[in-house]
Amino acid sequence: MLNQAAKDYYRCAASFLDFDLSGELSSEPGYFRFGPNALCYGRSCSGTHEHRIGVSSHDWLQGVTIDADKPRLPFDPAEIIDNLRLERYPHQQLSGYERALKKIYYSIRPFTSQPMRKKIQQFHTRNWRTLSFPRWPVDTTVENIHETLLLLSLEAKGVERIPFVWFWPRGDRGCVLMTHDVETAAGRDFCNELLDIDDSFGVKASFQIVPEARYAVPAEFLDAIRSRGHEIAVQDLNHDGKLFDDQQEFLRRLELIHRYAAEFGARGFRAAVLYRNPEWYGALKFSFDMSIPNVAHLDPQRGGCCTVMPYFIGDILELPVTTIQDYTLFQLLNERSIELWKVQTECILEKNGLVSFIVHPDYITDRDTRSVYENLLCYLRDLSRETPLWFALPSEIDSWWRARNRMSLVQEGASWRIVGEGAERAVLAFAEKVDGKLVYELAGSAARP
Repeated sequence: MLNQAAKDYYRCAASFLDFDLSGELSSEPGYFRFGPNALCYGRSCSGTHEHRIGVSSHDWLQGVTIDADKPRLPFDPAEIIDNLRLERYPHQQLSGYERALKKIYYSIRPFTSQPMRKKIQQFHTRNWRTLSFPRWPVDTTVENIHETLLLLSLEAKGVERIPFVWFWPRGDRGCVLMTHDVETAAGRDFCNELLDIDDSFGVKASFQIVPEARYAVPAEFLDAIRSRGHEIAVQDLNHDGKLFDDQQEFLRRLELIHRYAAEFGARGFRAAVLYRNPEWYGALKFSFDMSIPNVAHLDPQRGGCCTVMPYFIGDILELPVTTIQDYTLFQLLNERSIELWKVQTECILEKNGLVSFIVHPDYITDRDTRSVYENLLCYLRDLSRETPLWFALPSEIDSWWRARNRMSLVQEGASWRIVGEGAERAVLAFAEKVDGKLVYELAGSAARP
């Protein structure tokens, strides 16, 4: 288990990633650093850590030793990475006070106007700029940990480079995922125009449909989406914000959600308002989920998974939401430009990650917000002309990531070969240390992604 997270991330030969613990793990978890760009939460071998963010955290990179070509770590990296991806660090769940406010909000929501809801949401997020963890606007702590582990492995093994299976098919630099959450009848009715916009830019998207209470879902509506090469996923049950309030109620609702998934032909799920509890995901009968934000300072449920890559929660593949939602950009930040989206996209692609968007048809029906979305599509189209990007549907990412997770490397003399189903789409890559940093290079290419 100590080595598994890094092996799954890189899909490299097991001999290159071989870590030991430097001692016995403490009973109590806390915050500590692992290099300058990774704030971790979990147990350590000495128990030297802090219980709060904002105080000086010990850097355990200095505590790593190398013994018999193995890095000896003062913590379990698999545990630390799970704590981040599954939001097991403190205060990510709603407090009792916040749960009470949430209950009041959803009880009066049907009787409130959008301007009033906007004021309530702005009040809830009023101190978001003071939050230091996860790191805004994109948190890549999980990627930083993996890169540091690979640097340590390069040093311990005394090799110049480590081969691994590249993250995306054909050696693309990163992946772009467009999703549309349909929340109201007005949004549903705008979907035909939205399909035209997406198709004009060659973008295929996933439409998340609320099965009950919000609007009728005629078969012709679903057929129109599928017939044009787009995808359908289930969004919650009735979008009342209560799916994860009680476990027994969650399981009752889940039976209905699974029926709608079968009816819609949907492999994926997203929870309303990105409310979530990864510890309950074992009950989800979906192939993938799209409910966990990378950093959630402006969401009703704060937290964040601190990664820009897909990852497994049991048998479910999580496709994290890695950029700000259009509603949050337009209504809470009062922005009418794509500058924040551009900054986030650049940060994600620096780590060769998944650039995933939520754009609601409900909030781009007017000319100015629609033009912002079209500007985003223009930017992504132009970016793809400069660097290879994979524009994919979530089911395609799910299929690829599962296939990649079963691939392995075989050494043939001085060369390496990728084996496994789907290996013809995979590209061999190498990680090496250049000027103290980890860089990646695709086999047969002088250019680094």
